[in-house]
Amino acid sequence: MNSAQQLQHLYWRAGFGPRPQDVAAGLSPRKALRQLLHDSEKYEPLVGPNLNYTDPQGMAMTDPASIKSNPVPNGMVTTPDQPAPPGAPVPPVAAMRPRAVFRGGTIAAGVPRLRRADLTPEQRKMQNEGIRDAFNNMSTAWMDRMATSPAQLREKMVLFWHGHFACRVRQPDAALSLHNTMRQHALGKFPDLLLAVSQEPAMLQFLNNQQNRKEHPNENFAREVMELFTLGRGNYTENDVKEAARAFTGWGYDYQGRFKFREREHDAGTKTFLGKTGNLTGEDVLTHIMAQPAAATFLVTKIYRFFVNDMPNPAHIEPLAVAFRRSGYDLADLMERLFSADWFYEPANVGTHIKSPVELLAGIRRTLNVKVDNSQPLLGYQRALGQNLFQPPNVAGWPGGRNWIDSSSLLLRLQLPSILFKNAEFAVALKQDENDIAPNLSKAERTVRPGAGAHLPLAPLQQLLGTTPAAQQPEKLSAFLLQASIRPENLQLVQLAAAQKEPAEALRATLVSLLSLPEYQLA
Repeated sequence: MNSAQQLQHLYWRAGFGPRPQDVAAGLSPRKALRQLLHDSEKYEPLVGPNLNYTDPQGMAMTDPASIKSNPVPNGMVTTPDQPAPPGAPVPPVAAMRPRAVFRGGTIAAGVPRLRRADLTPEQRKMQNEGIRDAFNNMSTAWMDRMATSPAQLREKMVLFWHGHFACRVRQPDAALSLHNTMRQHALGKFPDLLLAVSQEPAMLQFLNNQQNRKEHPNENFAREVMELFTLGRGNYTENDVKEAARAFTGWGYDYQGRFKFREREHDAGTKTFLGKTGNLTGEDVLTHIMAQPAAATFLVTKIYRFFVNDMPNPAHIEPLAVAFRRSGYDLADLMERLFSADWFYEPANVGTHIKSPVELLAGIRRTLNVKVDNSQPLLGYQRALGQNLFQPPNVAGWPGGRNWIDSSSLLLRLQLPSILFKNAEFAVALKQDENDIAPNLSKAERTVRPGAGAHLPLAPLQQLLGTTPAAQQPEKLSAFLLQASIRPENLQLVQLAAAQKEPAEALRATLVSLLSLPEYQLA
């Protein structure tokens, strides 16, 4: 494996693929890794005016004069059908015309909250649409970051943590807060990340710790913290779960979406957890978990499976786990060791990773410098392929690996390049999901059709090709786009697709043909 191939392997695993300009820079893999680490040092939260939607569970009028008698959805601006003169009484709810404008911020003190059951069907529909739009905007904003940000390693780490700390809630503001917490600590010290995530309202709600009170403990949060987040099965007992649940009693959040410790609901009695006895708090439990050798091995194994190979190699993992513990669980140090290892570039680890739907779409956009006019259809294709950001299937996250591929998803994957670049028409009807924000949509409403308006600039690729003769361009482009070697029969098909076309059209046809090969599904 030459240096160029190693470089491309690094860019695919530590980010979302190399651009032609990254290859042209001619950096060694070691220098490229240092650059990736440097570019990912700074934390930049995912923010934007179209992401600000809060309190989807409760609703209140924005007009203080009408709060007591005429409640309508929170943040929804309402106006009467006819302007009222100064001093006139507030018109009844029936006379109010709601406009679908939702504002960020939190509910003012004293504003009553409405139960969802008290809303009219129209108000519930508008609420659902507002929540859906907020999640869609969050997803498209993150996909743009993956495709364009120089902080490729941080973006890839956030995607890993998004599956590791899988969480599915109805409130966009809570989901975004959790996302930015993972973004902030993605390459820091894992104990800091664990504590911060554990105190996020989204996670506390998703795992029912808001209902965890003394004398009536709820074990769900405590169990998942150990089973899925830190230790794995077999490294704790059922009694440890019960005692940890007692320690986490009182952990909750307020109406402003902030962590709150309710001391009156906390069990202050003596507890014994993983051999440690005392009046243990939730923080004590997390600290004691990280003192277990099994924690480093569990975390390194999961990171190895995501970034290196689905089949963990104990000979690679154990030295990493030892160094990880000694570093105080420093994630940046762990990733540098992993990507610097000679075995990372062994043939068994190259071109063997099945791209997730997000990796597939972000990779196409990044490696080809693609610009899109409308990202919304791309979200539909992600969901059709089985990965809807901010909506994991369950607390275990997406299973990944071969689970990404079945007969229907493979067909769509192979058609995607032609769909994006307008060589084919392909409409796909999304499956109903019992957890959909707006369930029971008609098939027509669930059907995604082409319309992203993808623009494929050819200049960067033409510069990469340089003076390569036209007949040899498909092979050179395949070396750039494919991590697995192209089969001779497929190369012949690509060459035929570009034959007898003018140069620009031949290049476009070559690209679409290469992106449509099964080999492109691997990284």
